Parts: sequence; C-alpha cells; structure tokens
Amino acid sequence: QVQLVESGGGLVQSGGSLRLSCAASGFFFSIYTMSWYRQAPGKERELVTSITGTGGSSYYADSVKGRFTITRDNAKNTVYLQMNSLKPEDTAVYYCKVDYRARTYWGQGIQVTVSS
Repeated sequence: QVQLVESGGGLVQSGGSLRLSCAASGFFFSIYTMSWYRQAPGKERELVTSITGTGGSSYYADSVKGRFTITRDNAKNTVYLQMNSLKPEDTAVYYCKVDYRARTYWGQGIQVTVSS
C-alpha cells in the first residue's frame, strides 16, 4: 500500500532554515509527481510546491518562490523540501502528497513553527 512519511519539522526562528523529507513506498516513485502542501490554523490546505517524476520541472507558490526548493532522490524514494528564510507566516502543518491510480494519498503531516 502507498505510504508517505514526513520528517524534519520543528521549531525555528524567523530567518532560519529547515529541510523536510518525505519517504515514499508502495508505488513506482520515480514516475509520479510529488507535492508539498501546508495548512495553517484556521486556513485551507494550500499547494506549496510540486516536482515531476524526473525532477525536470517544478512549481512553486508565489509565497515561497526564491525561499523554498523541492528536490527528489528517486534512488531513495524520497522527496525533500528545503525551506530557507523562514517567516512566521510559514507556520503550518506540512503534508506530502501523491496522486496514484486516481486516488490521492497524504502523509501524516509534520508541524513547522517559525517564531518571530
């Protein structure tokens, strides 16, 4: 079965950095687009960034462009989110997502808290 397990979250000061990881299993990882979403308290879940299977193309929300970088290691079935210059408004639960065989799978989510 499809499993997505996030790690690497935590508490960081404004201007700091964190790297999130999402370890995937249960599907042929290297051909599927992977995405990171986030959900702040009282807000809807929003798309932060995504990357195609080969890693050749990526998308970023305007709010994170120039600060966040998505990468993937297909040999390790893992997608990463490097977050730099973090701001308090980046505080949220971050989720890894894949659409596989007409279903959407989410990781359990991981908390990122940025203090001012």
